[in-house]
Amino acid sequence: MELLAKKNVLIIGATGGIGEESTKLIKNNQANVFITGRDQKKLDQVAKEYEIPADQVFKLDIVNAKQVQEVADKIHAKIEKLDILVNAAGIGILKPIGSLTAEDFSKVIDVNLKGTFNLLTSFLPPMKSAKKGLIINIPGVLGKTPMAGAAAYAASKYGVNGMLKSVREELRRTEVRITNLYLGGVDSPFWDNIDMKVNRDKFITAREAGRAVWFLCQQPSSGVVSEMVIQPFNHQAI
Repeated sequence: MELLAKKNVLIIGATGGIGEESTKLIKNNQANVFITGRDQKKLDQVAKEYEIPADQVFKLDIVNAKQVQEVADKIHAKIEKLDILVNAAGIGILKPIGSLTAEDFSKVIDVNLKGTFNLLTSFLPPMKSAKKGLIINIPGVLGKTPMAGAAAYAASKYGVNGMLKSVREELRRTEVRITNLYLGGVDSPFWDNIDMKVNRDKFITAREAGRAVWFLCQQPSSGVVSEMVIQPFNHQAI
């Protein structure tokens, strides 16, 4: 296992349940942490709680390619390249196809798929030049197995899955690694505005999801964990 001390780690979506738990664990392991989020108030709270310097905290909407590049430029001017990029950002709209609007579909694709593309185009080049780095994405199990009511969300996550696997092929002559973390139901704010009957008491906790991200950040340089799947016991058939 590689130590995280002094590693340069960027956590996208640090204001979400999984993102915040990942931030806490990675920062506690002495990494040099940068964080982003869309909610400025929550972002400031996370930064204060885990003593992250103000110049390493960025309000960011990953849909905005210009904003993403500006943040990347600021970070790269300070450290040249990241050691680890964790993308914990994303949204979910779960509706039957008859209720799903074109606006719903576009919104999910813009954040989950295009947002991931924006991160790759801005942060991957320095890693590729150095031939070293780690990118962790969280497509969720709906990026592998569909579910009723998840047409837009699954489309976005299947897209992320395919895009990252294709990019991985481009990186074969480097030591840049891409890991996909497929999480089942996680009890996080993701579900707060989802109109679907679920038993969150049986979900994975955000803390345990964050521990999975923290673990994956320490994978040995001699190999790569290409995929990890973690689901609640009652989801194991997926």
